[in-house]
Amino acid sequence: MTSTSPTGDSTGEGIRGALGLPLLTGHHEPSPGEIAIGVIIGRTSEFFDFFVYAIASVLVFPKLFFPFVDALTGTLYSFAIFALAFVARPVGSLVFMAIDRAYGRGTKLTIALFMLGGSTAAIAFLPSYADAGMTSVWLLSLFRLGQGFALGGTWDGLASLLALNAPENRRGWYAMIPQLGAPFGLIVASALFAYMITALPAADFLDWGWRYPFFVAFAINVVALFARLRIVVTAEFEHLFHSRDLQPVSVTSTIRNEWRTIVVGSFAPLASFALFHMVTVFPLSWVFLFTDETPTRFLLIEAVAAACGVASIIASGQLADRFGRRRLLGACAVGIAVFSGFAPQLLDAGTFGEIAFMVFGFVLLGLSFGQSSGVVASTFATEHRYTGSALTSDLSWLLGAGFAPLAALLLSVNFGLIASGAYLLSGAGATLAALALNKGLASRN
Repeated sequence: MTSTSPTGDSTGEGIRGALGLPLLTGHHEPSPGEIAIGVIIGRTSEFFDFFVYAIASVLVFPKLFFPFVDALTGTLYSFAIFALAFVARPVGSLVFMAIDRAYGRGTKLTIALFMLGGSTAAIAFLPSYADAGMTSVWLLSLFRLGQGFALGGTWDGLASLLALNAPENRRGWYAMIPQLGAPFGLIVASALFAYMITALPAADFLDWGWRYPFFVAFAINVVALFARLRIVVTAEFEHLFHSRDLQPVSVTSTIRNEWRTIVVGSFAPLASFALFHMVTVFPLSWVFLFTDETPTRFLLIEAVAAACGVASIIASGQLADRFGRRRLLGACAVGIAVFSGFAPQLLDAGTFGEIAFMVFGFVLLGLSFGQSSGVVASTFATEHRYTGSALTSDLSWLLGAGFAPLAALLLSVNFGLIASGAYLLSGAGATLAALALNKGLASRN
C-alpha cells in the first residue's frame, strides 16, 4: 500500500481517481461554506447512528435482550451497554490516528465509517435472548464497542478547520455549525421510530420493525462517507490542513506537551454534554417506564424540542460573536445549574410538564452545546491541534455524557427526580471551574 506524502496528495488523488472524480492541480483557499457542508453531513450521520441506538436501548433492548428481569432493571442493563461506546471511543482514536499518519485521512475515514455502519447494521441482525440466550447480550455489547471504536476514527478535523478558517469576527457563528448535526440526527431518528411504532402492531415492531432504522443508519453512513471524501481528500483541502497544522502527530507527544490543555478542555464542555443526555435519552426512559405517555407521542415531542434546539444553536453563534464564547459558556453553565434544581420534576407533571422540560432543556442545550466544540481547537499549540482536539472531544463525551442516562435513572429511581439534577449540577460546576482555569481561552475571546 502506498503511503501518504507529507501533504497527503498522493493518497487524496488516488482516492479521487477511484471515485471517478477529476484530478486537481494547484491550490485555492476553500471557503468556510464548503467546509460547513462536509461538517454538517458528517455530524448528522454520526448522531443519527447514536440516536437510533439510544432510542432502541429504551424501547426495544430491555424486552428483547433482558426479558429475565423487570423493565427497570433491563433498562439499566441496556444503559450500561450504551456507555461502552464512550469507553471504546478514545481507544479508537489512538488506533485511527496511527492509520491517519501512515495512510492518510481519506483511508482512515473510509475504514472508520464502514466499521461504524457495519457495527450498526450488525445490531439489526441480532437474535433475541429467547433465541440465543446470553450470546445475544454479548454480541450486542461487542457491536456497541465497535460503534464507539469506529467513532474514534471519524474525527476528520473539519470542525477545527472550519473554526480556524472562519473570519475573525464570525468564529462563534462557524463554531456552532458542527453542532447542528446532533438535533438533525435526533429529529430524523425520532420521526423514523415514531412512524415504525405507529405503522406496525407491537409484536411486529419488536420482532422486526425496530431493525429497519439500523439499516437506514448504514445507508446514511455510506452517503456521508462519499460526501466527506469529496472534500477531505482534495488537493486543496490537504494543502489547507497542512498549512493550518491540522495533521496527526504522536498521541504520546501530544499528551506529554498538552496534558494540561487536554484536562481543562475535557472539563470545559461537561455542563452541555451532561445536559445532552438529560434531554435526549434519560427523559424517554423515565416517561416510558413511569408515565402513561405513549412512546410515539413523546418521540414527536422530542423531535419538536430538537427543532427548537436547532434555532438555539444558531442563536449561540450570534451571541458568542457579540459577547464572547467564554462568557456565553459560563452563563449557560449557570443556567444549567439552575435548570438542574427544578426542571427534572416536570417530567412527572403530565404532557405540559414534559413539553416544558424538553423545550426549555433543548433551548439551554443549544446555547451551550452550540459553542462546546469551539472551545477546543484554539487552545492547543498548532502542531498538536488536530490530535489534541480529537482526544479532548473523546474524553469530554466519556466524562460528561457516557454514563449520564444510567446515573440519572439510578438517582431518580432511588432518590426522586430532583436527584437526577445532581448530575447536571456537577457538570455545571466542572465547566465553570475549567473556564476559570483556562486563561488561554479567556485571552482569545
